[in-house]
Amino acid sequence: MELNGLRVSRETQERLQLFARLFTKWAKAINLVAPSTMDDMWSRHVADSAQLFQIAPRPQTWIDLGSGGGFPGVITAIFLAEQQQGWVHLVESNNKKAAFLRTALRETGARGEVHAVRIEDAPKLVPACDAISARALADLDRLMEYAAPWMAGKENNRAYFHKGRDYQQEIQKARGRWAFDLLEHNSAVERDSVILEISKLRRLV
Repeated sequence: MELNGLRVSRETQERLQLFARLFTKWAKAINLVAPSTMDDMWSRHVADSAQLFQIAPRPQTWIDLGSGGGFPGVITAIFLAEQQQGWVHLVESNNKKAAFLRTALRETGARGEVHAVRIEDAPKLVPACDAISARALADLDRLMEYAAPWMAGKENNRAYFHKGRDYQQEIQKARGRWAFDLLEHNSAVERDSVILEISKLRRLV
């Protein structure tokens, strides 16, 4: 099996397929993603989320903000299961979604755990990480506000944020309050979309 043109092992493929079945079952009862995107779930959500691990494949400690239906946090945790190293802390304040995430991690054997708290409270529970992810959560300025407790003064930490076609406007707005290094990774799934890799984050005002 291939995702985004890269080979995926049979073990990881089976975990992803199990997750997709669990997701479809739970999505009938709780709103995990927009219903209009369910028919295209594999490419719209699974493959899109898999890009993060493909960009940064080394085993490391992730914090996934606003994990919702598990994209990208559970997908990253599934890829880490094959490496038997690394960990994903999924932050999701909605208790129903958190219950789904715990079930998904347990049944797929993914490497992660769920924290059912507000993002602002998460640094008290998880004080350090190597990488941060978020998808369809907030604009870039707000995401940097969320990420700052883990990234301030940490030269090697990275944040990876999925963004759509208006991302340049978000970058321009964020530069009014933040200094940061930026790499833009073109999406392999969504035309005009990118994954923004942020490092050396520093507050200006």
